[in-house]
Parts: sequence; structure tokens; C-alpha cells
Amino acid sequence: MRTEHDLRHHGDAEVRDGGAALVDLAVNVRADTPPPWLREVIAGSLSGLAAYPDGRAARAAVAARHGLPAERVLLTAGAAEAFVLLARALRVRRPVVVHPQFTEPEAALRDAGHEVGRVLLREEDGFRLDAGAVPEDADLVVIGNPTNPTSVLHPADAIAGLARPGRTLVVDEAFMDAVPGEREALAGRTDVPGLVVLRSLTKTWGLAGLRIGYVLAGPGTIAALERAQPLWPVSTPALAAAEACVSARALAEADGAAHRVAADRAHLVAGLEEFAGDGVRVVGPAEGPFVLVGVAGAAAVRRRLRDLGFAVRRGDTFPGLGEDWLRVAVRDRGTVNAFLQALDQALTSLP
Repeated sequence: MRTEHDLRHHGDAEVRDGGAALVDLAVNVRADTPPPWLREVIAGSLSGLAAYPDGRAARAAVAARHGLPAERVLLTAGAAEAFVLLARALRVRRPVVVHPQFTEPEAALRDAGHEVGRVLLREEDGFRLDAGAVPEDADLVVIGNPTNPTSVLHPADAIAGLARPGRTLVVDEAFMDAVPGEREALAGRTDVPGLVVLRSLTKTWGLAGLRIGYVLAGPGTIAALERAQPLWPVSTPALAAAEACVSARALAEADGAAHRVAADRAHLVAGLEEFAGDGVRVVGPAEGPFVLVGVAGAAAVRRRLRDLGFAVRRGDTFPGLGEDWLRVAVRDRGTVNAFLQALDQALTSLP
């Protein structure tokens, strides 16, 4: 099996141990979250910890948010658990993952004993989906939208066009709520055969430590995944958070945050493009809460940025990318300006 990429490396590794004091541009969780009102909801759930979790209300709330019946929804301990369930519960012969993208789907499939095919999207095409590169006999296809780490938002129709009889089409929409209006979303669609959509509530709401996400799919697929879950897989505080995060108030707040992220991202991209003369290139148009940046000597740049107090995510652990890539999370303008000054120093110090 191929081992040239560390599929288990994630952005949090950049800020562990000695990195705790760094300004974090490596992890794609929205800064200054969870908001106070959500903290109160979670804290209020603690009085019920003596009882076993009952996920029915949260499941119904998520279903209503997407206009679906509850039997099309499965709550999970983050999207990462959903990838493991898919790998273990579904009978597939030829799974394919479209890269560059979040590496946990491939890691989970490999851990479950599957030989995984890769479709590598190309920089010269802007890392946009090439449907013709997906093998016709693939019976499981995994793609992210917007894709981590490229920040590319693929057209919903292009992704839906990958559906085939006998094929499961898994779309990771963990960052879709960071897209204003959630345009190009497939969540809630029931007209695409074999569609499975994964959502995470950890990114926009700052709940990575709580672990909460969900799967939207046909009832048969949901039932198969549920059978593979242990009993009571989602904690009472996570269930309370899930219900709160799909309320009308929360959806309005998330949309406002998405517009602010878009404005801050435009500021970051404009600043990065000022370094084009230093060989910096930005993948665009970026649509997620992060930006993929190419630069020769990226490893040295990343180390120098750490010396200057900033953590960014290395890109070489993503299949389809090499050593000259970094992923930078979108932050507020003040933080971005300080980062751009540090990047200037880092580039200047290169041999």
C-alpha cells in the first residue's frame, strides 16, 4: 500500500505541545467560538448526564433543518466517525477518493481493508473536478465541497453528475456552512441516487472538542451505518449543541459569519497576491475558510513563520500536493495583517 503521504496528519498537530503559544492559522475552526449562548446551552445539558443520551430531538431538528424525514439523518461523533462507519458498513469493491482533499476518508477505507483508488485533480486546472477522471466502475466516490485544502467550491450539478446506479456518492460538506448562502450544497437533495452528504458542526461553531456531525442519506444507507455504530455514540452535551446549532437563530448567525469570513478571505488573498514576485501563488477562487498557497521552500517558510509566532498547515501530507504547499486559515484583518508582515520576513530570510 502507498505510504508516501501521512494521512493521519492534521492541522492540530501544528499547535500541539510547543505550538500552543502560536497564532493558529493551521486549524480551520472559526476563531472566538463557541459563542456565549452556545456555551450556555452546552452547560445547561450537564445536569442530565446521569441519563443515557436520547438523540431523537436533535435528529428531528437536523432533519427539519434540511427538509428531510428523520430516517434520512444519522448523528455522529463528528464527521470523522462517519467516514469510519462508511468504510466499515458499506460493501464496496472499488472505492475512489478525489484528491487533494481531507485525508480521513482514505485512511478509514484503508484501515477497513479496502484498496483505495485516487483521482488527483491538477493545479493547472485550478484543482477543479474532472468528472471524466473518475473510473466508471467506481462504486464509492468521495469528494469534498468546498474541498479541504484547496478551498475549491465545485458546482453541485457537476458533483451530482458523478452519481451512477450502484454507486455511493459521498460528499463531504464539512465547510459548506462557511459558504454564504450554502450555494452548491447537496444537503437535503433526495433526487441524486446513492447520495451521502456529511456535515460537521465543529468548524463554524468551535466544537472540535465536543465531536458532533451528521450524515444525510437514503434510509437504507442510514440504517446500515446506524447498525455499525456503538450504543449511545453521541453525548448529551453534543446532542444539545446539535439541536441548538440548527435553530433559526443559529443559522442566521452562521450565515452572517460566512459573509464575514468571505470578506476576511478576500483581504488575505489580496495580501498574499502581493508576494507573487516572490513566487507565491494562491489557488482561487477560494470559497472556504482557508486558502491553499504554493511557494518554493514551503517547509522552510513554515519553520520561519513558527519562529515569528505563526502556525500554518503543511500541505505535503495531502495526496496530489507536494512539498511546496501550505494551507492558511482565514482570520480577522488584524491577525491577517500581522501574518502578512511575518510572511514578508520569512520570505526575505530564505536563502
